[in-house]
Amino acid sequence: MKRILILCGTLLALAIPAGAANVGDDGLHKASWMRETFLDLREDLAEANAEGKRMAIIFEQRGCIYCEKMHKEVFPRPEIESYINDNYFVVQLNLHGALEVTDFDGEVLSERQAARKWGMLFTPTMIFLPQEVPDDVAAAQASVAMMPGAFGAQTTLDMLTWVVEKRYEIEDGEDFQRYHARRISERESEKKTMIWINVPLKLTQVDFFPCAAGL
Repeated sequence: MKRILILCGTLLALAIPAGAANVGDDGLHKASWMRETFLDLREDLAEANAEGKRMAIIFEQRGCIYCEKMHKEVFPRPEIESYINDNYFVVQLNLHGALEVTDFDGEVLSERQAARKWGMLFTPTMIFLPQEVPDDVAAAQASVAMMPGAFGAQTTLDMLTWVVEKRYEIEDGEDFQRYHARRISERESEKKTMIWINVPLKLTQVDFFPCAAGL
């Protein structure tokens, strides 16, 4: 019986990704890269800039299956977790929470009031902020991008990268959709190249194909 319990415990541990977030008393997932602050967004932005990182706000709520999906399947992936740790200062807000938040425009309000003010309708939603925000501008109005809902790992990583690289500032540059489409194409090309390199070549009659004219 003892062996069975040990085995069950081992299987359970293997089923949970190593970086999967714990759930706090408020029912929200708590990732290691989330910052505990006084929720004065002006101070948070100043601290993010001092660390050379980009500030982002993530809205979640208790029982959100899409939040759970992101925290179990996307955020714990090593390439995403390390990218957030290295490049982002993330503040979590509760869509229905009562904690006091100070907006960039100086207004003090609860988390749920901030959600209404900024037009937050879905969870999770990530708000990406510029490095400078005028004193009379609210967070949502100042944002350079928003990511509402649950997305796949590559889409999430591309959004994180697009913001860090400030591609939204490039005149006549790619919007995120075109940037993401290009990155998908590049990854597919890289994948095909790796397959070509790693698969041993068997020179049989069927391995030879006619070249296109002009090649």
